[in-house]
Amino acid sequence: MIAAPISQIKLAPGSAMTIAGLTWKTYEALLQEMGENRSTRIAYDRGVLEIRMPGEPHEIINRLLAKIITMLAMEFGMEANDFGSVMLNREELDRGIEPDSCFYIQNAVRGQGMEKTVSESLPPDLALEVDIASSSASKMAIYQAMGVSEVWLYRRNMLKIQLLQGGQYGEVANSQAFPMVSVDQLNQWIELRKTETDLTVLRDVQMFCKSCIG
Repeated sequence: MIAAPISQIKLAPGSAMTIAGLTWKTYEALLQEMGENRSTRIAYDRGVLEIRMPGEPHEIINRLLAKIITMLAMEFGMEANDFGSVMLNREELDRGIEPDSCFYIQNAVRGQGMEKTVSESLPPDLALEVDIASSSASKMAIYQAMGVSEVWLYRRNMLKIQLLQGGQYGEVANSQAFPMVSVDQLNQWIELRKTETDLTVLRDVQMFCKSCIG
């Protein structure tokens, strides 16, 4: 039982809490209570709700990777739609999650426009998960059930690319969305950000793309 209204619970940046034993209807009611104008992100998996408050390191990495994805799509002449941390709810799976960021790339056309609710029926092509405040294991199980084909997972100071193959995630060396981009290259850009600005990193991304295109 929750001692206080969920909207009144305060989490410190970089922390998380878990509430078990919830039905889908209770989960929906809690979402309504928390509202959309909040800093926390949530994940719900068959009765277990996790609420996390991203800290500054989490958001620096999350936003950097989101900007890199946008730059890669632009430079390689691809279409992409950034859906941010849109709520992905699947009642039939009894699961829901707010990614740190998510993108429609292969399915960008289906995600264009301002009024469509593509996220209610089509999983993102690429999701970002920055594992600092809480373990990524439960969230990966949600992505797997939803059929998100590619997840960039940052944990223990290292980015890994997880690709859904045969219903299971496996670590791969190159992105499916951006085949010319290796996980080693992505980690080099993250390392560069430790001493430089976002724009310096993005200029390096731009140079990389130009060298690939020739």
